[in-house]
Amino acid sequence: MDFTENCVVKLKEGIILKGIGGFYYVQTDEGVIECKPRGVMRKKRITPYVGDRVSLEITEGQMPQITEIHERKNSLIRPPVSNLDMLVMVCSICDPYPSTKILDRLIAVAEYKGIEPVIAVTKTDLDGNGAENFAKIYIDAGFKVFIISPDNDDEVNRLKETMSGKICAFSGNSGVGKSTLLNRIMPGLSLPTAQTSKKLGRGRHTTRHVELFELENKALVADTPGFSSVEIAQFDIILKDELEKCFREFAPYIGNCKFTGCSHTKEKGCAVL
Repeated sequence: MDFTENCVVKLKEGIILKGIGGFYYVQTDEGVIECKPRGVMRKKRITPYVGDRVSLEITEGQMPQITEIHERKNSLIRPPVSNLDMLVMVCSICDPYPSTKILDRLIAVAEYKGIEPVIAVTKTDLDGNGAENFAKIYIDAGFKVFIISPDNDDEVNRLKETMSGKICAFSGNSGVGKSTLLNRIMPGLSLPTAQTSKKLGRGRHTTRHVELFELENKALVADTPGFSSVEIAQFDIILKDELEKCFREFAPYIGNCKFTGCSHTKEKGCAVL
């Protein structure tokens, strides 16, 4: 006898908000549904990412199953998150001090993957002038920069408006204030925060898994816990021939460079230099 004959089967589509211990939580038009990947996906070691758009099969009396992961427009390997529209890179002006080298590498990864890079500068109460000067470097290069003050919500609200309707991730080295900023963007979220370790000069990790949270403006926002900007840049490799496309300030000059395979670092007569 076929026991599935009289079972009600529904097909749904949605976005994975969270994955913990092999269970995934998918936002659909009927709310959030707990499910597991279909067995064949597990056998093929196909791992769903937070942010994936997926198809679900819901059979009465059984655990709903993910049957298909739709094509990703982009993804990060670590942390595992996909289909990002915006990457908000949080860096503090001090304690810890910002590293332009790390930030530039992270921007390049975002540009390479078609993710809009946005910069949020925190702890500006400790060095206001330094924050302004630091921000100007990236504003002049064509990036959106938000100077976050602890006692003024204007820039926080402006950032929030920029995120409207987009899938966004927050990244940055621990201790720079990612969770604090997210708590201001989404009151009631109450993500745990931690002080910077004086011994190590960096913060202690305060969150354990990637999760998307929905704002009232339809933005889906992910914290990227336990992973620093350095690790994202290490795990997402950019091919040498593609690197020049990852710096938007190069764009007006690329076509004028007379050298094939130019590194734009020391070549005499290089248009980009």
